[in-house]
Amino acid sequence: MLEVNGLKTYFFTRSGALKAVDGVSFALARGETLAIVGESGCGKSVTALSLMRLVPDPPGRIVGGSISLDGIDILGLDDDEIRAMRGRDISMIFQEPMTSLNPVMTVGRQIGEVLRLHQTLTKAELQRKVVALLSLVRIPEAAQRAREYPHQLSGGMRQRVMIAIALACNPKVLIADEPTTALDVTVQAQILELIVDLQKKLGTAVILITHDLGLVAQTAQRVIVMYAGRKVEEAAVDALFADPLHQYTRGLMASLPRLGLLRGEAASSKRLQDIPGIVPPLTNLPIGCVFAPRCARADDRCRSEYPAYEEKGPGHWAACWHPGPSNGRGHD
Repeated sequence: MLEVNGLKTYFFTRSGALKAVDGVSFALARGETLAIVGESGCGKSVTALSLMRLVPDPPGRIVGGSISLDGIDILGLDDDEIRAMRGRDISMIFQEPMTSLNPVMTVGRQIGEVLRLHQTLTKAELQRKVVALLSLVRIPEAAQRAREYPHQLSGGMRQRVMIAIALACNPKVLIADEPTTALDVTVQAQILELIVDLQKKLGTAVILITHDLGLVAQTAQRVIVMYAGRKVEEAAVDALFADPLHQYTRGLMASLPRLGLLRGEAASSKRLQDIPGIVPPLTNLPIGCVFAPRCARADDRCRSEYPAYEEKGPGHWAACWHPGPSNGRGHD
């Protein structure tokens, strides 16, 4: 349903072109959940904003590639046409609902804005649908909450309002950008369960953008790993967790805290691993593999030649000169 090919989104600064998204390609099927993971600054959110045509220009601009939704070329639409698609065909749950919601408008009016833009409803029908949407996302006393302002709601409720806004017109594709950031663990689980239940009920395809591999394991069918604006690995979730191939992915897996026993040793006796170094500046990327400065396996070839993005196994792609090792033990 959604096809992205060779997407390139750059930000033009005084220091040069910042390649926030550099040649990213993927496809999304109806009803599928695709996760995009990676550290802060790897290009996840800019990819999402590119799909919505919301990259601020200047300084940002989509300079290459294509985005097709049900055969419609999103990059070829004019401003009015893409505005009509947003919320109706493709929608997004933004990070930090307190800053995404308008503080001087009631939450009911903000949900109603989307409905008024895309549907012809009477005032009574609009009110009923707003209350129904708040009930759908499991907000108690929905009619009363519709008359309240964002500051009167808890963080979890504000996030549910954002989900209601995103789902108001039953979009074909829902982008969830860090939908559980800054929420406590109990509320995180509730929001995650809500998104999964609504997806099953409405048949929406979901792109889940996160740095939390636990969320990925629970919800997604496929996962893309991004680093420094590029896609470095893609696989089915089970395959990725069982046998990550790219050394960056293996580093992410190794940095996960674990309970219980790990390879016969008490988990408490093993120091939690980290990935040394930092993401290189996107205006001055290394010549070879962009992960080479942080990779313990990097050699001269890694530092001088970028690895080809190849299928290393059935449906399992990676851009790494030294994939694996495949040890059969996985990272459950």
